[in-house]
Amino acid sequence: MSGQVFPAFAAMVLGVLLGIVLFVPFVVVQYRRRGRLTLRRTLLWSGFLLYCLALWTYTLLPLPSPDEIVCAPAQLRPFQFVHDIFDYPAGSAGELARNPAIMQVALNVMLFVPLGFFVRLIWRRGFAVATAAGFATSLAIETTQLTGVWGLYPCSYRLFDVDDLMANTAGALLGGLLSVALRPWLSDRSAPAEATKPRPVTVPRRLLVMLCDVLSVWLLGGFAGVLVNVWRLYALNADPATLDQGPANIAATAVPLVVIGAVVLATGRTVGDLAVLIRWEGGVRPRALGRLLRYLGGIGGWQLLVLASPLDLLFVLASVIVLLSAHGRGGLPGVVSRMRPVDAREGHGAPAPR
Repeated sequence: MSGQVFPAFAAMVLGVLLGIVLFVPFVVVQYRRRGRLTLRRTLLWSGFLLYCLALWTYTLLPLPSPDEIVCAPAQLRPFQFVHDIFDYPAGSAGELARNPAIMQVALNVMLFVPLGFFVRLIWRRGFAVATAAGFATSLAIETTQLTGVWGLYPCSYRLFDVDDLMANTAGALLGGLLSVALRPWLSDRSAPAEATKPRPVTVPRRLLVMLCDVLSVWLLGGFAGVLVNVWRLYALNADPATLDQGPANIAATAVPLVVIGAVVLATGRTVGDLAVLIRWEGGVRPRALGRLLRYLGGIGGWQLLVLASPLDLLFVLASVIVLLSAHGRGGLPGVVSRMRPVDAREGHGAPAPR
């Protein structure tokens, strides 16, 4: 994989993995701070995550082999790029457009435009903060390069350039200025006080619950499986070449089933319900039986049917169909447990939202 393609590929792969890991906490924070999750803020934060990873991969990766490292000097003369421009033909507009020194400065400016943009739109900070963020981020990157990744290498393997520092800072300022034109469309103007107001339990909100539940099962199961393998490799000195994945697979299936089931029996809500501030009212008696049926009618039933694939896919399809057709947005869990979902911010006994 070429040096130009690898950073982009690495940023996309890491972005997907981190997005999966951070999605449920992101939903929790958004519902506590703003009372809802909007597509606008999801796209903004997803773009910011991907940008941060791309910035890291493009400026520091790929890491060279210690045996092949070539020490790079530091360029500490401000505006050296002006002299570099005239080292190439610059007698016409076409020559200036193809001038490598100009292209280098332009790319360094463009690289930090998104940073100023995100600082302004996500954190609602001013131009001074956006510019300072660009300077601090660029300084951290340049210093990391200058120190050979803080001593990982004996010397700098990339050029520390004070002109890059200035160009990056200018790019962050430019991004902050450009955000003014897009802010009316991209910024979320909801007041913090709205976070405490109950909202209707809609189909998208219930689908978000299902997504959070599935991600929680995957992450908890994956973590349990990894822990089992680590324990067997390092505590039991198992041979990696002949390591049987059976115990890890059992843990990856059993741990989420037991842990999430315990959460539902204790609170009456799944991880997704807790994330998007939904609670369930009514239900069959005794209450523990109603909660168990609610669990088996939702994520618990799906976990059990994963062992009998493709029945798990049919269960998901049936769950979506019942959610779209059942009264009160209770879906399959509501049908089997006779419970109804309501916003957790409503008082107990309040009518369910339509």
